Amino acid sequence: MTEENRLTHLDAQGRARMVNVGHKPETERVAVAKGEVHMRAETLQLIREGALKKGDVLTVAEIAGVMAAKRTSDLIPLCHPLPLHQVTVEITLRDDLPGVEITATARTTAKTGVEMEALTAVSVAALTVYDMAKAAEKTMRLTNIRLVRKSGGQSGDVVNE
Repeated sequence: MTEENRLTHLDAQGRARMVNVGHKPETERVAVAKGEVHMRAETLQLIREGALKKGDVLTVAEIAGVMAAKRTSDLIPLCHPLPLHQVTVEITLRDDLPGVEITATARTTAKTGVEMEALTAVSVAALTVYDMAKAAEKTMRLTNIRLVRKSGGQSGDVVNE
């Protein structure tokens, strides 16, 4: 197996390890992730109207996503703690799903990327939407959580959509 195809979080014996990034240069890094929470149209309308008992679903979920991004290295065992310069979480109401689309953007200047921070922000924001709306509907589905794009670092830019 070539070095570039090897799983970097495994050592030669197959044991999990934290990757040494000490030799890498600090570069500006940006990652964008997205995900969706599918629900009944009636539940989406309750969110739109702010009519759920737990309060403002969108604002709470956006804040939860930002907070989660800042704690990614506490949640994902082999992630490096990063000095985040900015994390944004935007939730869009989508009648065509029906449901919400969540977009998170994470930015830093560091030796390693912020993909996991963006993905964690989306995941926790989606879980928060579910938690706040579950009294109205327990059949919601968290779907399609993915990296949309990333820039910076030795592997260069990646655009998945």
